[in-house]
Amino acid sequence: MRRGLLTLVIIAAAASSAHAETRRLRAGDAVPFAHAPCSLLDGPPCAPYTCSLLENNGPCIPEIDYPIGQNLQVTVMSKPPDDRTDWYRKPDHDLDNLGDLFAALRSCWTPPARDVARAGMQMSVMFSFNRAGKPIAPPRMTFASHDAPKEARDTYLKAINDSLSGCLPLKLTGALGGAIAGRPIMIRYVDNREFGDGAGPVR
Repeated sequence: MRRGLLTLVIIAAAASSAHAETRRLRAGDAVPFAHAPCSLLDGPPCAPYTCSLLENNGPCIPEIDYPIGQNLQVTVMSKPPDDRTDWYRKPDHDLDNLGDLFAALRSCWTPPARDVARAGMQMSVMFSFNRAGKPIAPPRMTFASHDAPKEARDTYLKAINDSLSGCLPLKLTGALGGAIAGRPIMIRYVDNREFGDGAGPVR
């Protein structure tokens, strides 16, 4: 009986703490991922992993276990958006964070020439780096526009392989190399160039 009462007290205390923390996070006075996860043995500040059954007034904010997720995904456009040109500029220093890594991968891309290009073509490849910034295996195609003929798929896959080969190995800092080594990286290429009359065939 006493053990059951103690369990109820602990659950009530945890629910109260999570409720107070959720209200504080909703008030906008915290950066949730800067805090430790909530624990029965720890006091605030903390961020609850999941919403409690006793808390239904709003969403809870989950804590991310790893600063870098299991899957790294980046989209590369053939024509960079006007307000994102800096995202396509290769850093002039060793790559130290995901922003640097993605900028380097974007800057590597050289799309197929217009006379063999396909308007709106999309293709995704997946691969992994080792700590030295070299691919563990050749990029593997995971997606291509469903209506693209084999010739177009081969053309874009060759352009992707040539582009990546031309700027590898990437110069990673020890910290970034250790963080991303072996993790799958998915790059989605989108040929968003406009092909007007005389600019080559639109396949």
